[in-house]
This record gives sequence, C-alpha cells and structure tokens, in this order.
Amino acid sequence: MTDLNENKPDPDQRVHWDYTFAFLALRLWLGVRALFVGIQKFAVYKSVAMPLIDPNTGQPDASGVMVNVNVKSYALANYAGIPAGLRDKFIHEPLFPKFALTLFDRILGPAFILTGIMLIIGLGTRLSLLAQALLFIALTVGLVLIDQNDGVAYLGIHIGLVAGAFLLARYNRFAVLKRW
Repeated sequence: MTDLNENKPDPDQRVHWDYTFAFLALRLWLGVRALFVGIQKFAVYKSVAMPLIDPNTGQPDASGVMVNVNVKSYALANYAGIPAGLRDKFIHEPLFPKFALTLFDRILGPAFILTGIMLIIGLGTRLSLLAQALLFIALTVGLVLIDQNDGVAYLGIHIGLVAGAFLLARYNRFAVLKRW
C-alpha cells in the first residue's frame, strides 16, 4: 500500500513566492528610500533671478521684471547631514554630546547611501537592515531630545518596516550574499 502523502512536497521545502515578493518589495522600498535620503543630503536650493515670462506670448516680459526662482542643485560641497535648523537645536541640548553631533553629521548621508545600495542589490541584506535600524534609532533619540514628536512617529513607521523585513528575510531569494 502506498502513502498518498509520498508525492506531495514537504511544506517547509515549498517556495513561498508571496513571502519572497513581499520581502523584495520591502527591501527595494527601504533601499531606494535610504539611497535618496542620502543623496538629498548633498542638495541645496539656490535663489536665481529670472525674467518674468508673459503667459500669452511665452516671451520675457517687456517691462524687464525679474522673479526669484528656487533651483535645486547637488554637489559634494553642499553636504549637510543634519539640517541647519535642527543642528542649532542639538547644539543647545545638554544631553547631546557635541562630538556625537559632528560625527553623526558626517556619517549620516554616506551611511544612508551605502545601506540603500546594499539593500537594492542584496549585498549583506541583514547587515544593511541592521545598520538602517540603528540609524533610525539614533535619529529617534535625537528627535526625542529636541522634542520633535512628529518625526519620532515617522521613524517608528520605518522601524516597523525594517522589523517586517527582518521577519521576511529568510525568503530573500534575489540577493548577492543571502546569509548576511
């Protein structure tokens, strides 16, 4: 007599494509988000005077009126890990060490870019998720110290996404280094 379960695949051996795609979606979202957050640290808006365009003719206004237009540009010289407005608040916070502010300001952008690229290509996925979790926790501590509760809630959502990604990490099929 043959067992009817002989030819059925073991449930633990099946490929769970829904979990795989769920993890891939989280991994890519967190990676792209981190990459562009890091890139934005190199952006600055500059006010540029431009001639007012007549909407009827599409030509510059004959009176010579100029308007200021904000133009965004990216450059290494523009780098600011912590925005100036927040930096001033951190400087006046006695529980936030000054050396930590300088260090965090320097590594924040490059850390986001590195972890973003790692997640996108699947290089050390668990390590890059852990690094992002630590970045979000550090950002949370800073925002708690300067009483920016909206930002704390926003970072809490990111921590939840990272935690969800960790729960699905065993379904990581599209990766360069699956173990890490």
